[in-house]
Amino acid sequence: MRHTPIVVHRISASGGRQVTFRQVGRDVVLGVAHNDADVIEFLRRAEVPDPDEVVLGEDSDLIAWEGDEPHAYEPTPPDLDVP
Repeated sequence: MRHTPIVVHRISASGGRQVTFRQVGRDVVLGVAHNDADVIEFLRRAEVPDPDEVVLGEDSDLIAWEGDEPHAYEPTPPDLDVP
């Protein structure tokens, strides 16, 4: 398993994704993001260099998007197509 210092966790049932940052061997919760701008702001406040590039860049070894597609923040609505 790849260990990255920044983790954007899976989408919650009500929307949004928790963002954590590993510092000195422990995970610090930065907040719940509802869009990329939130993640960028959390990283800026945590003094991560170039937060825009970390979040929006093509190949960052600093961030992991768990469980769902990167840059998605709303849960997929259930399929209500019942025959």
